[in-house]
Amino acid sequence: MKKELQSRREFLKATAMSIAVTGLSGCSEDLQEFGNKSSKPNLLFIMTDQQRFDALSYAGNNILNTPNMDRLAREGAWFENTHTQCAVCVPARASMLTGHTVANTRVISNKQAYVPEDTGVMPMKTYDEILSENKYECEYYGKWHTPVFRARVYNNPVTAAGIHKTELGPGKKGAYLKYLDPLYPDRELKEGELKDTLTERPYVPDPIDRRLDLKNKGLESDIKVGQSDIHGVTTIPAAYHISAFEASKTIQALERLKDKPFSITCSFHHPHPPYLAAEKYTHMYPSEKMVPPVSIDDDMVNSPYLKVKRRTDEKYSDPKMIQHFISEYYALVKEVDDWVGQILDKLDEFGLTDNTMVVFTSDHGEMLGSHGMRGKFCFYEESSHVPMMIRFPGRIKPGTKVKAPVSNMDLFATILDYLDMPAHPSDGSSLRGLIEGVVNEDDTYVVTEWLSDLQDKPSHMVLKGGWKLMRPDPSAKKVKKALYNLNDDPHEVKNLLADGADSKAYAVKMTELENCFQAWITRTSANKP
Repeated sequence: MKKELQSRREFLKATAMSIAVTGLSGCSEDLQEFGNKSSKPNLLFIMTDQQRFDALSYAGNNILNTPNMDRLAREGAWFENTHTQCAVCVPARASMLTGHTVANTRVISNKQAYVPEDTGVMPMKTYDEILSENKYECEYYGKWHTPVFRARVYNNPVTAAGIHKTELGPGKKGAYLKYLDPLYPDRELKEGELKDTLTERPYVPDPIDRRLDLKNKGLESDIKVGQSDIHGVTTIPAAYHISAFEASKTIQALERLKDKPFSITCSFHHPHPPYLAAEKYTHMYPSEKMVPPVSIDDDMVNSPYLKVKRRTDEKYSDPKMIQHFISEYYALVKEVDDWVGQILDKLDEFGLTDNTMVVFTSDHGEMLGSHGMRGKFCFYEESSHVPMMIRFPGRIKPGTKVKAPVSNMDLFATILDYLDMPAHPSDGSSLRGLIEGVVNEDDTYVVTEWLSDLQDKPSHMVLKGGWKLMRPDPSAKKVKKALYNLNDDPHEVKNLLADGADSKAYAVKMTELENCFQAWITRTSANKP
């Protein structure tokens, strides 16, 4: 099949060259159709939820094997230092879709996924709305988790836009259960099994599972739990698991839209909790072979997140518990990677690869026991730093590596730039200059945000040249300011501004980072809608 595709590409290229050289005014209907296809490049946006930067083998992980995510990095541009604009789902996704800061989208928490349009949040267009206005067919599969009214652009029913607390589309609970019920109706619990609140199917819990942990301690365990408390192995076969559902819908869309300019998003739910991979994948990563994070024993006395740490269950500082956590997490990433491979293979099969810009990223990371913490919500690397790759044959050189710090908010401007769309106001910047090496990486910095719970956490992070500044809001008198030199301290255990430290030694660096922050504030404030 691949040889046939290559032959077809060579034939079409040769024919196009012949027409250009001979100046022929006419061509066959087939060639006109091909010319129309090539005049508008396509977009395939693949996003995972809660995948940290080092959860793929291309980033140096020698336990987790992700050949398909790696393929995108090898065949396009790999951004080594990408940060989410905000380390929680809804604000991060709003910034990616619009290219605007959290302050400007006004989306500061997950609760705002359900607000109606007249509340004034997210007033600017998404890149898909712009593409739709320019004759693109736009469809979205998987987790939406953004203010619902912005989903009206999609051909498929991502959501009943504007209805309070509506179902958030294919890939979320309602649509997935409708798909799953005839394929795997078994909901009966066997001895030792618990019920997963997302799939409503049984799973076999790991020791880190909250209900099992309580039961093992002789405490009341028949309680309501959140998705992050659920750990183990699902009884659902891999062929019907939620990643399979999301990917299969995407593949069907590719086949249906292959003759039209399209923007298709595949938004995988995993490796977001519940941490339940299919049994096929959990066997690949035995818990006893997983390596706990270096910073798991960090006492965080001088950390701006000390209050957060004190509210974290102590089991996330237990190396044996975290080994189970890492095993589950890696299994989920591996499961997604296999489906990414099938999607990319379909691009090849349909002859779409050369004319499709493929973007891969995640909305935020996962602490996974680093600093004895779980989840996201902070500026530590494990939460803020995410994978990002862009492949675009003929336009982006394979093997390109960008070391400069960037935000996934920059994807809005980058997508419009590479798809030759009209420029739109944005707080981010097109990454094209960094990809093509015409922007000096040494001058590049990134600022990210956290605009809720400001009395417990820093409000902004500034990163440049491997130096990271975590700034509290001026009203947060008890939140520490922190400075980390990631070049010497990649695990962020030494706050250089800690009590008793010689902070004057870093006065020049602090001034540089503060100047970056003030320049960013000035620039983005000018773009307020």
